[in-house]
Amino acid sequence: MEHALKDLDRLLRGEATRLGELKEGKIEVAEGQMPWIILGLGLVYGLCMGCFALSNKAFADAWMQTISSMAKVPMLFGATLLVTFPSLYVFNTLVGSRLTLQSVWRLLLSAMAVMMAVLASLGPIVAFFSISTTNYPFILLLNVAVFSLAGFLGLKFLLHTLHRLTMVLYDNKTPEVKQVVPAPPQAPLIPRIDADGNPLPPIPPIPVVKDAGALERVDERAMGANVRQVFMVWVLVFGMVGAQMSWVLRPFISAPDKPFVLISPRESNFYAAVFEAVVKTLGG
Repeated sequence: MEHALKDLDRLLRGEATRLGELKEGKIEVAEGQMPWIILGLGLVYGLCMGCFALSNKAFADAWMQTISSMAKVPMLFGATLLVTFPSLYVFNTLVGSRLTLQSVWRLLLSAMAVMMAVLASLGPIVAFFSISTTNYPFILLLNVAVFSLAGFLGLKFLLHTLHRLTMVLYDNKTPEVKQVVPAPPQAPLIPRIDADGNPLPPIPPIPVVKDAGALERVDERAMGANVRQVFMVWVLVFGMVGAQMSWVLRPFISAPDKPFVLISPRESNFYAAVFEAVVKTLGG
């Protein structure tokens, strides 16, 4: 487990996705332990979601809803991962990539870990608003926004890492690229003189070498137009699957005036519910 936590830290810092670390065309992560990290982070965020029920519902219903939310968050990401994994591999193959099935699996698993890390890091904010308001539509929209942000950053990580993996497979001799950041402006230097009173030249600023982060481009090479279009379609599919999966598993947050239910009956759709929540929030 400690090894998986270190892998997650390396993913977030961009250390695991540097060109020098992708020599074999795959991300070196503990794929057997990473799902447990994703599960743990999902439980943390689910607990934060449950704070709204804990502060606004009867004791029994509140804890049932909290436990349900803790179980459903990892379930949402796990189910979305399984549903979208085959399409990512096929799309990746169609554009001529040489990534293996295991490489694509590790890539998607790493992207999920990044999403869950972002989600869990925003959990305390969700918990704070959950215990300080009784506005159900507002809390619903807040969670939609948090999930959207986590998904956006996770998919951005996935696309950038996919680009780096493709570069490595086509050019195994590609050196690790570092960004050179100019040193910050310095205050005017006091003129220096030697022992004889002769002026000495000022010391030039030393440039700072910065490793490319997990969400940064490493060079000027971009994906081809067709490749980008194919993966943009997949990102859209991923988002739609995730949204629909959340609708199937609802409620993640229960309205204060409604009894606890594990799964709501099928009706309407995710987008109509979000629009209704926006109208109720803006309309007071």
